[in-house]
Amino acid sequence: MSKLPLFDSHAHVEGVDFDQDREAVLKECGEVLEGMINPGFDRDSSLKAMDLAHRYPFVYAAVGWHPEEVGRSTDQDIVALEAWCQDPKVVAIGEIGLDYYNDENAPHDLQKKRLTQQLALAKKVNLPVLIHDREAHGDLLEILQTAGQGVVGIMHCYSGSLEMAKVLLKLGWYFGFGGATTFKNSKKAREVLTWLPEDRIVFETDSPYMTPVPFRGTRNKPIYTELIARNAALLRGVEAIDLMAASTRNLKKLCTKIV
Repeated sequence: MSKLPLFDSHAHVEGVDFDQDREAVLKECGEVLEGMINPGFDRDSSLKAMDLAHRYPFVYAAVGWHPEEVGRSTDQDIVALEAWCQDPKVVAIGEIGLDYYNDENAPHDLQKKRLTQQLALAKKVNLPVLIHDREAHGDLLEILQTAGQGVVGIMHCYSGSLEMAKVLLKLGWYFGFGGATTFKNSKKAREVLTWLPEDRIVFETDSPYMTPVPFRGTRNKPIYTELIARNAALLRGVEAIDLMAASTRNLKKLCTKIV
């Protein structure tokens, strides 16, 4: 079977959910997909993502501090990211952003500080970013338009409005779509997915979370990116293989270290 011209742009395969069968899941991914990006969310997960990227040619890493985890971070942790960004398999900074839903241990001011620091680093090392945004659309957009001016990346699992998407599109951003777009009640994400120009779309699983139909309720895995892309093609009225190829071109244009 030939590989699909498709990348999973966001999958957390380094975590405990894959401890029992990680090798098999990655073997399957390498047989079906062109590649995947594994983002970190703190120090340990970023280091694990880098290790996987060096052991599997089709795996790439992103490094960063997720907003839910910033309560455990220090300024020195942000400094450490810069050295990791020099690694040839580190193609982005992420997963970073704002989360005002799971914020018990992550004060909003600290979230905004760490996001601003990591955006500054992205600008310094000339890497794109992978942005997490949950119930923080207004503050996030303000930061991206000010401190983040000149930085671009992927709005991971985009959940904002069409109006916000139009602003981000003008700023040069790309949009990641995952399993939620296969849910019929996910009207907002499906509306944006249908409206966006093809050259700003990438696909992702966010494994092990957000499993697409018809496997919703089970653990997600990278090969399900195919289901997400095929559903998107149906929504947009285009050939699935063409949309897959376009999404991979988009990812490689953004993440220039992917070969």
